[in-house]
Amino acid sequence: MKSKSTMALLLSAAMAGSLLAGCGSEKNDGASGDNSNQGEKAGKVYYLNFKPEQANDWIELAKEYTKETGIQVDVQTAASGTYESQLKSEMAKDDAPTLFQVNGPVGLATWNDYCYDLSDSQVYKYLTSDDYALKDGNEVKGIAYVIETYGIIYNKALLNKYFELPNAVVTSVDDINNFDTFKKVVEDIQANKDTLGIEGAFTSSGMDSSSDWRFKTHLANLPVYYEYQKDGITSTEAIKGTYLDNYKNVWDLYINNSTCEPSMISSKTVDDASSEFALGEAVFYQNGTWAFNDITGMEVADEDMGMLPIYIGVDGEENQGLCTGSENYWCVNKNAKEEDIKATLDFLAWVVESDTGREALANDMKFVTPFTTMTDYLPENPLVKANQEYNDAKKTPVSWNFTTMPSENWKNGVGSALLEYAQGTGTWDKVVESFVDGWGCKKSTRSL
Repeated sequence: MKSKSTMALLLSAAMAGSLLAGCGSEKNDGASGDNSNQGEKAGKVYYLNFKPEQANDWIELAKEYTKETGIQVDVQTAASGTYESQLKSEMAKDDAPTLFQVNGPVGLATWNDYCYDLSDSQVYKYLTSDDYALKDGNEVKGIAYVIETYGIIYNKALLNKYFELPNAVVTSVDDINNFDTFKKVVEDIQANKDTLGIEGAFTSSGMDSSSDWRFKTHLANLPVYYEYQKDGITSTEAIKGTYLDNYKNVWDLYINNSTCEPSMISSKTVDDASSEFALGEAVFYQNGTWAFNDITGMEVADEDMGMLPIYIGVDGEENQGLCTGSENYWCVNKNAKEEDIKATLDFLAWVVESDTGREALANDMKFVTPFTTMTDYLPENPLVKANQEYNDAKKTPVSWNFTTMPSENWKNGVGSALLEYAQGTGTWDKVVESFVDGWGCKKSTRSL
């Protein structure tokens, strides 16, 4: 979802082609082609892509569309962590994006006035469920184009090696279905790391900008999700922090049973973590289905990759599945020229209905998509398979409530407090303060 081990190559290639927005470069001309036969009203597409790891894939797909139709498609990709600022900058220009994305309800609240109503669009008609549409009344303002899942990726071969130890806590992954058991397994693996030939139970919990989203957003989703479940709500203006002790317990488990000391995580990246897992230096790695591209083809065989739910120690978590949802919603700029809006809608329809587009989404980008046209187009991804196994077992997936989190500033505040706590320069009370007061400016009723 965020970064991959080959990301540096992708970004370098994109920058060389003047495609990355992060350095203020021009939009891609490589996919523009010759649309002189289309007439002045043929329209064009300008897509501001959110996902750096698919930058090259979108460029190549745009070229194919231009070759087939003659319609110009420009693709520009924001550097990791800069999408909102880049979108604001680009939307202020005369030649603004015709296609962009928001991350959910909070993102839509910011960009709603720019979003074209997609109710009559072909791509909306292909959507499998309205659960994957962002709506404002009866208007469809955004359409999810990728469904993603995250949890704790694990190395089956290393875990089986641990199970063979004479005093292993459990002897099967099926026995790990709650936080208490998982904690005992993790700590025992850490204690036996030399015997197992690893550097740590968990990969490094990097807190640089390429990695901190895994904890200030994805891990933070769990206490938010369970608070919402307990209170019977889907969003709130003032979070209570009911499950922040649970959040602390998981964070402590990560940083104290890792390939590195907690004091080192400020400089650790997501590439460090993916490399540690891919090279067999750690058993567990919190990330998602999108991380498969980071770790495949190295020391860990594809068939040795599995995924566990992130258990945090709540009642009934034995029936918990993986965290599943989307923060990637296509939006069409309603302020674009009429012919450009039409060109953009035609492009989106082609992406999800043509063989070329569907193969690119499933096989190149490795997306699981919520469109009826994509039933037979699923990525070869063992982590996707792991999620399907939880679904088949009727486990309850954890929804992505982080799309209701107040702002990027809130996430950054939580992330900074997590880092200070890990380094010993701050207390957990500061994390609670950032989480609760930063959310809704109200004091938690929770005892500190």
